[in-house]
Amino acid sequence: MAAPVLHTRLPGSASAPASAVKTLGPSRTGISDMLALENDFFNSPPRKTVRFGGTVTEVLLKYKKGETNDFELLKNQLSDPDIKRLPWLNRSQTVVEEYLAFLGNLVSAQTVFLRPCLSMIASHFVPPRVIIKEGDVDVSDSDDEDENLPGNFDTCHRALQIIARYVPSTPWFLMPILVEKFPFVRKSERTLECYVHNLLRISVYFPTLRHEILELIIEKLLKLDVNASRQDIEDAEETAAQTCIGADSTEGLFNMDEDEETEHVTKADPEQPDQMVHPVAERLDILLSLLLSYIKDVCYIDGKIDNNKTKDLYRDLINIFDKLLLPTHASCHVQFFMFYLCSFKLGFAEAFLEHLWKKLQDPNNPAIIRQAAGNYIGSFLARAKFIPLITIKSCLDLLVNWLHIYLNNQDSGTKAFCDVALHGPFYSACQAVFYTFVFRHKQLLSGNLKEGLRYLQSLNFERIVMSQLNPLKICLPSVVNFFAAITNKYQLVFCYTIIERNNRQMLPVIRNTAGGDSVQTCTNPLDTFFPFDPCVLKRSKKFIDPVYQIWEDMSAEELQEFKKPIKKEMVEDEDDDFLKGEVAQNDTVIGITPSSFDAHFRSPSSSVGSPPAWYVPGQSL
Repeated sequence: MAAPVLHTRLPGSASAPASAVKTLGPSRTGISDMLALENDFFNSPPRKTVRFGGTVTEVLLKYKKGETNDFELLKNQLSDPDIKRLPWLNRSQTVVEEYLAFLGNLVSAQTVFLRPCLSMIASHFVPPRVIIKEGDVDVSDSDDEDENLPGNFDTCHRALQIIARYVPSTPWFLMPILVEKFPFVRKSERTLECYVHNLLRISVYFPTLRHEILELIIEKLLKLDVNASRQDIEDAEETAAQTCIGADSTEGLFNMDEDEETEHVTKADPEQPDQMVHPVAERLDILLSLLLSYIKDVCYIDGKIDNNKTKDLYRDLINIFDKLLLPTHASCHVQFFMFYLCSFKLGFAEAFLEHLWKKLQDPNNPAIIRQAAGNYIGSFLARAKFIPLITIKSCLDLLVNWLHIYLNNQDSGTKAFCDVALHGPFYSACQAVFYTFVFRHKQLLSGNLKEGLRYLQSLNFERIVMSQLNPLKICLPSVVNFFAAITNKYQLVFCYTIIERNNRQMLPVIRNTAGGDSVQTCTNPLDTFFPFDPCVLKRSKKFIDPVYQIWEDMSAEELQEFKKPIKKEMVEDEDDDFLKGEVAQNDTVIGITPSSFDAHFRSPSSSVGSPPAWYVPGQSL
């Protein structure tokens, strides 16, 4: 067997014999050809080819016997960026095993190869790209639905674990590579799903990276979320449904090829009922459902919650929540990962509420963060079906008591007037109380009505409503509208006089600032949103619906009381089942049966599924 030989040849001269140059005479043409050849040599780098005297497997076997020459050439081959892309995954098991052993030996002997090897492995965490060319034009760039993908992913994870045995600092070098390799959020759903799936698997056997990996994933989800509003998603679904109905009604009238080709764009696929029509919502739904499935798998072992693992995961997620979610206004869906985790055990829900409460009452926090915390408290108390009545009462007691103390401090001050810039956290807390009361008043009054009314009277809503800070003027009109109707029915407080006075007072509000007097238009400037409004992502809803409190329409009698309205132009158009309820004209109660969900969620097009909380191949670290 011939030894490996390293050949260096001149560019463009592979087929020219060595004697070809010698036969050139001293003619002018020959000299010019020689000069041109010399210039070509100096102006372009030589191309190297490496020829082994056998297969890669044979080279590795020789290395085990002590023959290292071919092995050194193979190392040089790996250091070449073009050669690192050699296909090694879809090879025989023997070649794969020898290659994995080689990787371990390589990084242990030459740590300079650690980063290139990790980068090479991470590049296999997405499906290979398929490019179809017509002439010189790329006409397709789709994802290859290779049946070997799950097996290839398993092999890549084995490779990472083997490398980590030899180089314990592997996770520290790996994380920047994972960030760099994360596909662009506009990439296909399949590409994003595969990469996020593999990141979550890495977080299982490299637990030191879990916090950074989860933060990276949630950051990418947030970018998708803020680019797909609830209104846009619902509009896309409604348009697709109408298009589908219209196409069915005209079926047979037009049967042109171009109509058939565009049908999948305007109609939902009946074979995939969970598919979202909105392209960004489709990506978001797949990735969020994958994250929720991962949370379930980490926290539950054999169907029972593991308190210690759930506590550790809660700590990671609450820190990410503070860093990414709390400062972000009007994200629609990503925050449901905290809602879902808190549903596992009441202790986590109470810890979440306490965490938000500390954010709200701390004057050292920026006002915008305190207001966001108030929004989360109100929405969580209203929507979390798993929160018992005693916890709701405790939270109302805390919030209302804080409001009264706040009013006590303002009574003798110079800032006791309606101004959201001065009292933003106060108004946010008021709205949280009003919103929770609207959703939970039936529970608060169920059983012993007399005792329930006595409790509500003890909250002294009247003082809050009639204070000089005038929260009914600042809070969302739809919330104020319902609050006024319900409190009026039970004679807790009469809000309509104040509401009508606020409607008449459309004069500007004058407030003093350090730079002088300024005029502020009397609108609704409170930065309001309800973070746990209904989830409209079809796959993710399966996780949330069983623990989610929907809005129940008011009865005809309550609606009659409700018809002492705030002016129509003051009511904001909010996409919420609660807000849509105010136009209902019947006494029926809207309800849904909570659907069960599969703990190991798989999207219709996925062969990946939920990352396991343990690693199958016997490659323990």
